[in-house]
Amino acid sequence: TYSFADWKDKDALVVVFTCNSCVVAEGYEERLVAFAAECAKADSKVGFVAINVNTGKADALPAMKERWAKRKFGFAYLYDPSQKTAQAYGAVYTPECFVLTKDRKVAYMGAFDDGAGGSPKVKYVEDAVGAVLAGKPAPTAETSAAAGCRIVFNKKKDDDD
Repeated sequence: TYSFADWKDKDALVVVFTCNSCVVAEGYEERLVAFAAECAKADSKVGFVAINVNTGKADALPAMKERWAKRKFGFAYLYDPSQKTAQAYGAVYTPECFVLTKDRKVAYMGAFDDGAGGSPKVKYVEDAVGAVLAGKPAPTAETSAAAGCRIVFNKKKDDDD
């Protein structure tokens, strides 16, 4: 179990909704791992967490643990089968990123960068983090998600068929 308190010493927090089963999310993993490694440095004022809310077999906790170990993620890769975190943020795609300020207000939401199909030209999350650390608004506050897979929200008993 984690909460914002786990990153209380961080002036910015990057929250990424991702999963194991999306080819676009998988394509972003190297960049996310590299960015998270920068966040994990001792002097960093930036926290990083990835959250998976999909509940299919390929995305369930046992598969996440395997992927975490195999890919050597240097960040918390959390599982929320209740899907409440994604609903609270309004996340609908994987990967979808949120940059939060020290008081945990959303400064940026959307794609990690503009390079879903190749080399990025604009690094939205890095730019937003730099702005937050400088006490300024993100140069871009919102973009569409990274053309990834839709989060599969579980039907509730009162949902229409």
